[in-house]
Amino acid sequence: MEPTEQNPTYNENLLDDMSVDLTQASSGTRFANLLIDRLILYVLWRFILGPLAVNVIVSLGLYTDDRIGLFFELYLFALVFDLLIIAIQEATMGGKTFGKLITRTRAVNENGTPINFRTALMRSLSRAVPFEPFSALGAPCYPWHDRWTRTLVIDEKTSRVSA
Repeated sequence: MEPTEQNPTYNENLLDDMSVDLTQASSGTRFANLLIDRLILYVLWRFILGPLAVNVIVSLGLYTDDRIGLFFELYLFALVFDLLIIAIQEATMGGKTFGKLITRTRAVNENGTPINFRTALMRSLSRAVPFEPFSALGAPCYPWHDRWTRTLVIDEKTSRVSA
């Protein structure tokens, strides 16, 4: 569709006139997100999913008398649970987890567009890398799970996307 007298401002690419001003969330806000999300995940695991995981391990015949083996089995269940819950939250809640809801922040792609399920899953899997939490130290806070997936956690109060 070409520009006409009726529509003189038509652009071939609708995003050409888009202005994006993203403000990264502070390190303190990111740490608050982590604490809130970990607290919620701990409560879910401790009272609901932990006992369920033990029952699954026993019913599948994976249970052994070896306490170290049981610890690692439960650790694996907890890790998978944690990664899936965070990825599902970010994918279905527009880049948010419960911690991000409370602090009014959101994960977005570097260009300001919403993240999809694949990106949310990759962010979540990146968090399982040993020592990954230490990559968040510094200012500005730009941990590996953001760098590797080309995402940002933005402060919704000070960021804007306008046409």
